[in-house]
Amino acid sequence: MKRPFQVLGIQQIAIGGPDKTRLRTLWVDMLGLEVTGNFRSERENVDEDICAMGQGVHRVEVDLMQPLDPERKPAVHTTPLNHVGLWIDDLPRAVEWLTARGVRFAPGGIRKGAAGYDICFLHPRPNDEFPIAGEGVLVELVQAPPEVVAALTRR
Repeated sequence: MKRPFQVLGIQQIAIGGPDKTRLRTLWVDMLGLEVTGNFRSERENVDEDICAMGQGVHRVEVDLMQPLDPERKPAVHTTPLNHVGLWIDDLPRAVEWLTARGVRFAPGGIRKGAAGYDICFLHPRPNDEFPIAGEGVLVELVQAPPEVVAALTRR
């Protein structure tokens, strides 16, 4: 069965902790990643520093996240490896195809993410209606921009 989309590569990893300054000590001060932005969302209960490694289409984000309120959900700090983001060449087709085959998505649908790309999340746990999920890992699907699609598409 041919898939109507491709996973092109890793777009990001997101690491959560109770205090992102401790995360910055390792990832920015020690490993030398560049902080390229910050994202705060009451709805998503997150204050994150967006860091980067690599250049161009090989650039990978490392998002360092802490909760705005540690007592609220989502609890971005309770799973240190919060999620993995994957570049997708055709996000709407991927969502449609995966949903039709029983993959469970987290609430929220396709929306703009912190870096400005369209995103959605595969739920970490299955349910009766959607028996396929991340098996404990939150997976973000990220619409790749045209230059990433062109550079990373398998031919």
